[in-house]
Amino acid sequence: MPRTPGEVAESTDVDAVTDAVLSASRLLVAVSARSIAAVDEAITLAQFRLLVILNAVGATKHAALADQLGVNPSTASRMVDRLVAAGMVVRETNPASRREIVIELTAEGRRVVRQVTARRRKEIAKIVARMPESARVGLVDALLAFTDAGGESAITVAPDSAWS
Repeated sequence: MPRTPGEVAESTDVDAVTDAVLSASRLLVAVSARSIAAVDEAITLAQFRLLVILNAVGATKHAALADQLGVNPSTASRMVDRLVAAGMVVRETNPASRREIVIELTAEGRRVVRQVTARRRKEIAKIVARMPESARVGLVDALLAFTDAGGESAITVAPDSAWS
């Protein structure tokens, strides 16, 4: 049964929580898409995720990057090709092993991550500020637990200051 805004749910029912997370994810995807489009309309959400991963972990081997993205290596390779052409990433020989190639962000790639993140943060802050204070109680813990359960904490929960 749909709730009205401001109505507090004490549900631990997996279906009810799943429905609420799906609704929130639609909003967050829309915020992300708007933030990316405002900075560079040519970048897809998946490509931006690749940039964020590289920004968080640094130069990465191709196979490891594909694994972190959850895509097959050929898909990751096509994404990297497009981002190389856009000047946002470079392929370089791994200094530790001359036979390996690593993918790394360029200054332009870091700029895009910073600008998109700043826009997204600003829009999310406006949304959170419109929430009743009572609804914000426990939200940080719940979202961090959700992120951790999804295996994303090591990549995307880096503080904004770590991305600059």
